[in-house]
Formats: sequence, structure tokens, C-alpha cells
Amino acid sequence: MIRFSRRSFSVGLLLTVVASAAQAQGSPAPSLPPAPTPTALYPASGMSSSYTSPGGIDLFGGQSLYLPIYSHLYHGDVNPKTGKPTETLVSKQVSIRNTDPRAALLVTSARYYNTEGQLLRDFLPKPQSVPPLGSYEIFISRSDSSGGNFIIEWSAERPINPPLVEALHSDVRDSRALFFVTTARPIWPR
Repeated sequence: MIRFSRRSFSVGLLLTVVASAAQAQGSPAPSLPPAPTPTALYPASGMSSSYTSPGGIDLFGGQSLYLPIYSHLYHGDVNPKTGKPTETLVSKQVSIRNTDPRAALLVTSARYYNTEGQLLRDFLPKPQSVPPLGSYEIFISRSDSSGGNFIIEWSAERPINPPLVEALHSDVRDSRALFFVTTARPIWPR
């Protein structure tokens, strides 16, 4: 028969409570989702990392995006006099859509380059805030045949869903219409 005094019972009970509390501190509260975990986007380069939401979606605090722009399309046969095919100019509508339902993003620059890689202009005189699920648009006239691409940079106060950045190219005249879309791709996380 084993005998326990009140003192040994109290000490044993106290140790059990302390051990249970220590174990509980190591695990997250069941009502809260787990915190985002860093996911190295480019581990070999030492670049900044993204975060993954509990649902497995990559979240970012900012990015530089490359968006191809087509100011004109070649079509038809090559003209023997000029040595070039027929050229059709198109208008361009760039759309920067915030896909995060809870946080704003800040578009910090929208630099427009020609096909030789020379900077033509920055379409943002100052950073532009885009509210949750909001959009910011830039229009480039059909008569502007100089462009080749955009570098668009954005940031956020915390990691968020990355924006959807696209360019709608169009030419609508008389009874014909031409439309196509290009989509941005990340070239540098921030």
C-alpha cells in the first residue's frame, strides 16, 4: 500500500498542472488559424521571401511585375516595297486588380518601356492606393506605337494575395473587332 501525504499530493498536482500548461503553450489555440510560414521564393539568391496562408495561397508584401504590351500587330503578307507586313495599331488598357479582400495595396510605379528597353515614362506621378478588391487602370492610346512592356511595382503593409495585372489590347473599327489579353508575371519579390 502506497501512502501519500497532503503535501506530496499537492506537489504532484501542481507538477501535473505546470506540465499540462507548458505542453499547451507549445500548441496554437484551437480557435485561431496557424500563422503564415515563410516560404523561400528564390532560396539561392537570398531574395526576400513570400508567406503561405493557412489555405496554401502564396502571400506577398510586394513585387515587381513584368507586363508585355503590344502596341501594334503585324499581319498579312510582307510588302515587297517596304519589306514589312501590314501593321495594325491597338489601344492598351492596363488593369491592376487587388485580389485581397481585407487589405489595400500600394502601386508604387508603372514604368513603360519601348521595345529597345528604354524608359518612356512612369505612369504614376505618385503612389496609388488600391482598396481591397479594387482596381487601378492605365490607358494608352492606339496612336502610341512606342511601347513594349511595363514594370509595375507594388507593396503592402503585410503579406497579401498578389494582384492580378493584365493588359487588354483592342482595335475596334467599323465591322471588325480585335481583342487579346496579356498577363503580368513576377520578376522580383519585395
